[in-house]
Amino acid sequence: MTYDRSAVMRAVKSRDTGPERAVRAMLRPLAPGYRLHRRDLPGRPDIVYASRKLAIFVHGCFWHGHDCPRGARMPNANADYWAAKIARNRARDERTLAAYAAMGWRALVVHECELKDRAALAARLGEALKSA
Repeated sequence: MTYDRSAVMRAVKSRDTGPERAVRAMLRPLAPGYRLHRRDLPGRPDIVYASRKLAIFVHGCFWHGHDCPRGARMPNANADYWAAKIARNRARDERTLAAYAAMGWRALVVHECELKDRAALAARLGEALKSA
């Protein structure tokens, strides 16, 4: 089977992904009034509560090198490229979180694997919203 790698990569969305929509659906009853993808903040967070100084990032486990089984999986083709790419993503994520700490904001990272236990994730989101 042959396929065009560019076509596959073009199909990967960066906004309004399934995990991001699921997190937004969980937040709506807890605290509506968030903003999406604010360009003026570091890393362009997926969800922002500006009055609470809370930025929420919804990360794909593979793309951000999470330590779950899905995030630990590496492609066999072009392995050096993918290892470097994910390492760069992780370094960028660390810089972004440090920038929020320096600004006095809180940043919450939700990995897609956390959606498997929605009750625990809803509790975590509720706690982050209450502690503002």
